[in-house]
Amino acid sequence: MRKMVSKAFLAVVVAVVVFGNAFAVSSEIENNKVKIWPMPASVSYGHTFLYLSNDFGLSTTYESGILNDAFNRMLVVIKLDHIIDANFSAVDHSPLLQGLHIVISSSNDQLHYGIDESYKLMVPSPEKPAYAHLEAQTVYGALHGLQTFSQLCHFNFTSRVLEVHMSPWTIIDQPRFSYRGLLIDTSRHYLPLPVIKKVIDSMSYSKLNVLHWHIVDSQSFPLEIPSYPKLWDGAYSPSERYTVADAAEVVSYAQKRGINILAEIDVPGHALSWGTGYPSLWPSKDCQQPLDVSNEFTFKVIDGILSDFSKIFKFKFVHLGGDEVNTSCWSTTPHISKWLKKHGMNESQAYQYFVLRAQNVALSHGYEIVNWEETFNDFGNKLSRKTVVHNWLGDGVAQQVVASGLRCIVSNQEKWYLDHLDTTWQEFYANEPLTNITNLKQQKLVIGGEVCMWGETIDGSDIELTIWPRAAAAAERLWTPYDKLAKNPREVTGRLSHFRCLLNQRGVAAAPLAGLGRTTPEGPGSCYEQ
Repeated sequence: MRKMVSKAFLAVVVAVVVFGNAFAVSSEIENNKVKIWPMPASVSYGHTFLYLSNDFGLSTTYESGILNDAFNRMLVVIKLDHIIDANFSAVDHSPLLQGLHIVISSSNDQLHYGIDESYKLMVPSPEKPAYAHLEAQTVYGALHGLQTFSQLCHFNFTSRVLEVHMSPWTIIDQPRFSYRGLLIDTSRHYLPLPVIKKVIDSMSYSKLNVLHWHIVDSQSFPLEIPSYPKLWDGAYSPSERYTVADAAEVVSYAQKRGINILAEIDVPGHALSWGTGYPSLWPSKDCQQPLDVSNEFTFKVIDGILSDFSKIFKFKFVHLGGDEVNTSCWSTTPHISKWLKKHGMNESQAYQYFVLRAQNVALSHGYEIVNWEETFNDFGNKLSRKTVVHNWLGDGVAQQVVASGLRCIVSNQEKWYLDHLDTTWQEFYANEPLTNITNLKQQKLVIGGEVCMWGETIDGSDIELTIWPRAAAAAERLWTPYDKLAKNPREVTGRLSHFRCLLNQRGVAAAPLAGLGRTTPEGPGSCYEQ
């Protein structure tokens, strides 16, 4: 749910503003001078330079492979493959940073929904000026602190050293929403594992924390399901598949970067590919979806899939789809029509029956459920109270969902669908999940938002420049406190351009800001001016 700023957090902010030897800055100055994305909750800075020593290292008593690996990844991205050949006699006598001291309160490194992601970063440490200081409640808060620290570091091409400008820095930060998602679609086009991993890396740079994996759809079923091994006969080809071990590797890779995987099977519609391996799941050979509501085997397969999911996907939620269901096949297929009459159901009642039964299967495997908004629009009062409604169709639905007491994820398609190439980054930035929701209790039921990269026109060749930088605009909306967000997106153009160029430097093919989604440079020029 949406995180509230604690009294302790506010007290620290006040202390920094009043007593710090740096100065706190207004939003306007921040957007002009502070090149951090997304903007932290509290920032103060000074006017001096620091240099990172050649053997800049990690100092901590926290024993965790997650932290050590993250620190080493940070060193790689701040060096950007440059040769660090520091000649400190060629620079002034500004202090050298010998390392980063990290203090983490909790020894538990299990990633779960709602985990504390806050951190405090001081560069340099007031107590030990030879070190920067990062503290967090959890290792996942520390990961965000490392991402922020990496954006403070710059390679000096003249002296060949890594610098921190505008020190001393004091940054106190925590996310506004606990669910900050990106959807990828591996049914419309297969995405190789290295591509998925690269997307996960880029998500961590902008502090997104949920990868919604829309694994299967009508077009293909690429995932191995041991309980029903013929399901992945619905893959495009034998080489466009994911084994159980592949899926587990994606989960592990993401978890080490503080990112949960939300797995989706979309039922009862969007499931034509299931019948390639098991034709009895189709209503008939000539009318192949939605899944056959009258067949007990349908629900046995769903149970098998979710049983196998529970061994791989450990996130609290599973997504069961439920959108765009054309039920006409049910009434025109004789054996299903007969079943409907026997049970006194029409098509819409059968749709409700299917969704609720699938929900119960998911609950039996320990999951809470995410469903697309059609389920709420049609029979919201019948949904499990453990349902999160995923808004995508239109405005005003989130208001209705939270007013009913259910939770909501916002992905309204006219603003946060990345495949809508005519939606600009400014519109992504301006989209507010809490629009017209003024009741504080209801605001907390909006757990966050998600940008959706549907796969009809993307594959490994163009996914990055279609996602970035527009997804970063939404990432700041979901991370930064509301009162620190720019009221006019133009105010953050320079800072987002800087982040887009940083993504490019890190090997992420982020498109220019100028123009529509998935655009390319119009001509020669600096990255920072495109």
